[in-house]
Amino acid sequence: MDKFLCFHGHFYQPPREDPWLDAVLPEGSAAPSLNWNERIARESYAPLAFAHRLDGGGRVCDVVNCYEWMSFNFGPTLLRWMERHDAATYARIVEADRKSVERLGHGNAMAQICHHVIMPLATPLDKELEVAWGIQDFVHRFGRQPEGMWLSEAAVDVPTLEVLAANGIRFTLLAPRQIRAVAPLESEDWRDVAEHEVDIARPYRVDLPSGRSIAVFFYHGPISQAIAFEGLLGDGERFWQRMSGDPVPGIRAVGTDGETYGHHFRFGEMALAYVLDQARAGRDGWRLTNFAAFLAANPPRMRARLHEPSSWSCVHGVERWRTDCGCSTGDHPGWSQAWRGPLRAALDAVRETADAHFFTRGRECLRDPSAALRDYGRVFCEAVPEDEFEETHFLPGSGREKRDLGWTLLAMQRMAVSAYASCAWFFDELSRIEPLAAMAMALRALELARATGAPDVEKTVLARLAEARSNIPENGTGADLWRSDVALRRETPARLAAQGLLRLRLEGGLPEPGGQADVAWPGVSLTFAADAADTEARSGTMTVAWRHHSERPVFRWRLCPDDAADPLACGVETAPAHAPDASERCLPRRDLPWNKLQALACVWAESAERLQWQGAALSAMSGAHLFLPWVEAQADQPLSGRWNALLPALCWSWCQGMGRDLPGEAEMVRFLASRIAGHPGGGALEERLGAEMVRLVVRENDPARAGELLSRARKLGLAPAIWPAQNALWALRGRLAPSAAAAVEDIFGFSAKTL
Repeated sequence: MDKFLCFHGHFYQPPREDPWLDAVLPEGSAAPSLNWNERIARESYAPLAFAHRLDGGGRVCDVVNCYEWMSFNFGPTLLRWMERHDAATYARIVEADRKSVERLGHGNAMAQICHHVIMPLATPLDKELEVAWGIQDFVHRFGRQPEGMWLSEAAVDVPTLEVLAANGIRFTLLAPRQIRAVAPLESEDWRDVAEHEVDIARPYRVDLPSGRSIAVFFYHGPISQAIAFEGLLGDGERFWQRMSGDPVPGIRAVGTDGETYGHHFRFGEMALAYVLDQARAGRDGWRLTNFAAFLAANPPRMRARLHEPSSWSCVHGVERWRTDCGCSTGDHPGWSQAWRGPLRAALDAVRETADAHFFTRGRECLRDPSAALRDYGRVFCEAVPEDEFEETHFLPGSGREKRDLGWTLLAMQRMAVSAYASCAWFFDELSRIEPLAAMAMALRALELARATGAPDVEKTVLARLAEARSNIPENGTGADLWRSDVALRRETPARLAAQGLLRLRLEGGLPEPGGQADVAWPGVSLTFAADAADTEARSGTMTVAWRHHSERPVFRWRLCPDDAADPLACGVETAPAHAPDASERCLPRRDLPWNKLQALACVWAESAERLQWQGAALSAMSGAHLFLPWVEAQADQPLSGRWNALLPALCWSWCQGMGRDLPGEAEMVRFLASRIAGHPGGGALEERLGAEMVRLVVRENDPARAGELLSRARKLGLAPAIWPAQNALWALRGRLAPSAAAAVEDIFGFSAKTL
């Protein structure tokens, strides 16, 4: 048997979407990025898709799509965000799987259960849903049936494997310490084994009580540990030596969090690209493969029994996600995780209510509630449109009320299972964003349940949360956090109106009298119409359209400002259009949570900066032509303080070619270069220049102009990031005329004759 290497990356982020708006809101700990998805995509997911290999002179000689040469799984919720917000990286991931199928006959991508729940702790229904929804998302994105599936935290038991096998999954990947005993295929000669005794160079077959079976691979524990925690990514050659040392025939696989490459260890993707390149070249007789391809050529010759339940990150099985077992991730020795059990018990109360209610009321609107719920994953991954799903699963002739009932019940179930994402228990404190997000999902599930006639169990939930104590005394209990933080996230008509109208105000787009304006998040959209008779446009109607709901309730709204200078002190009063006396008021500073207030602050910052820049850039077009040659003994520009105020815009104009070859150009360059260093607007200017280079390459198909822009920027001492432009140029490799390629290779840092 030949020697094969397989590098597996598990890519996942906690569900960060607000359960009402379905949008990822600002997360302060990720600043200056908006949220952790955005930050880690920049630090890890994108660099892995465009890993730069450098020659001896530090110039780019290759751009490697690491996903094309490694095994990987992505959480469905993460890919959903990436498709919306980082389309270039998303496309490289999908392309990588397609190319691996072409090369090996089997794809690098493994599926993942949908919401990263701990499967041994999930109900039988949730096990079925997590697998079915994960497969549906995978098929939609990669266009094929998955052969393998990643289990959250590699947490496994026999019932979980039964669900995988029943859904056509052929294999999964586990830690070597999860194997308990082995035996030949045709023998009952079982032998207990320790972790170091396991032959992990081949897959094992796990026989299941149903008569089905599933294959299990085991990653190399010590090397995986060294990658994740011992700095092995600091040197590509050392990484190769460790990976390829002590060779044995078969497969040598490593498994780590994908974020290890680039996020946990900066430039880790470059070390991985180096090792992948060595294996691609067949160094020391090694070859690259993925699990599905290896399994097809090397079916199991041994059987295995597993420790169950067990996982890769808790030596106590799966206790990390339900008890104070001693496993914690944090920097607070002595902190208790006794809150884990009460948190799970509170979510269980929500889940039990949601399940009973769904199957009771679901019969009123769904042909087969179980089948509809199982197939619902295709809707929220957008594989099928709503009308097609309704045609298949709703009772014939269902009117608007019955359709809304069905969609509400399905959304309730989605929220209830989303609350169990493993990250809520992984860290050491109840008041972190992950447990609070789980509570918010549960609150939304309760709200949807109550809206369709379910009993109100919020008191039961609060009683159980009251037993969960924060390690930070002033935070109190889970019940206190529910009231102070989580309940504040609940959307009401007044809160929606306040956010929508404030967004419009901050963007300068409030509707004129008799006019209208729209505000939309992925989960809900609002249409504001201002009363024609209200000359100040401070009242009107708001139509609310929730996603997957046909009902469009209408509310009256009225602005009631307390302080015209403070947007967050501007109150909004709403009432149903058919019940004007049932009014509700929202004062944003008091009634909105931090992340929704911060989202409004970001709207202001983007809008105000954009308007300021547009004005400055327009003025600077003239200023670049008005910079006159300096006369004898002149050492500064008259009114230089005024020129300094417009410095970034003046630099932008000159980089764009304005002022070229005019009499004062040389003096202008010296003036700008001497003052832009350290200027508060310099960073934003460099970001704009970087984006402009990408635009010129991708949209204008003008690499030469992008190169000139970069050259002029560098003459001013500016250093815009060229990594995105390099990637855009690499995508044109082989399609540029030799003269055009040669003209930009040097300025953009490529080896000669690379493009």
